[in-house]
Amino acid sequence: MNPSSRFLNPSEAARRLGVSAKALRLYEQRGLLVPARTVAGWRSYGPAEMARATEIVALRALGLSLAQVARVLQGDAQGLAPALAAHQAALEAKARELDATLDRVRGLRDELARGRLPAPGELARLLQPDTRPALEFELPWPWGGERFALNDIRPINHIVGPLGSGKTRLALRIAERFPGAVFLPLDRAEGDATATRLREDAGLRARVDAALAWLVEDGATGSEALVALLAGLEAEGPAAIVVDMVEQGLDHATQEALIAHLRRRGAGARPLFLLTRSSAFLDLAAVGALESILLCPANHSPPTYVAPFEGAPGYEAVATCLATPEVRARTQGVIAWRPTVSDPAG
Repeated sequence: MNPSSRFLNPSEAARRLGVSAKALRLYEQRGLLVPARTVAGWRSYGPAEMARATEIVALRALGLSLAQVARVLQGDAQGLAPALAAHQAALEAKARELDATLDRVRGLRDELARGRLPAPGELARLLQPDTRPALEFELPWPWGGERFALNDIRPINHIVGPLGSGKTRLALRIAERFPGAVFLPLDRAEGDATATRLREDAGLRARVDAALAWLVEDGATGSEALVALLAGLEAEGPAAIVVDMVEQGLDHATQEALIAHLRRRGAGARPLFLLTRSSAFLDLAAVGALESILLCPANHSPPTYVAPFEGAPGYEAVATCLATPEVRARTQGVIAWRPTVSDPAG
């Protein structure tokens, strides 16, 4: 094997680690990680650098700031104990859920031994213990009022579709019918509403500041759009949050940092319904078990769940709806136009 094949460029290393390339540069700037250099001077990440980066990413996943990560890597365990305690609590909660599932399995086996078949829906609940109760409603226009059920509500629910597919109307209907849900509109960063909320609510201000600091450490760019979004996401009270075009006003690295941040909330987090057409935010190769993808087809047939792997029904349709932030910015506001026969420009 060619030794050079064991070295990765920044984008490959970032993809392998599940972080952004900008985050790797921040780790380097903080002195946490020193990449190797090629003969031409390009950054390169070999086995030693990747092992070090993996430790950094793991410590970040435990909730440590970059300053705390630096201390741990230097041999100072301060800050690691509470992070491990929180991780232990999360694992114990999952263990309790698993114990409850095992009890259900034992009960079903006992019933089966007595000749009794499982009740309708019991096996489905057994195989998907983390899903929430279904939300049923009639689909709005441009659909024809068909009855629709959200059967698989997870902590992160992506809503995807081409222009004109009805995904915004679907999101509004979900926000309307989901008890205690709120809708964050596309113009959430406009005006002084966010600044006023943060001035009046010290707790919200603290949570937004903490989330913003974390995201910036992971490579995000601070902006009014990001602060406005975080103010909505960090608000206490809503049972679910529906966000219109979550990537609005956020650059590539910020979108990558944001989805990583949202995934760290875990299985017990309140549901988020996130409209998106960004391949940076919705990287199909990175979708986890706590996420679902709901596609609004172009032909206005009812929305359908799509599994995040090639060959799954609807996968290609979802993929064609997504574009990089650079392409999305270039085509923002563009309306399809077809010249008529009499048009001299045609």
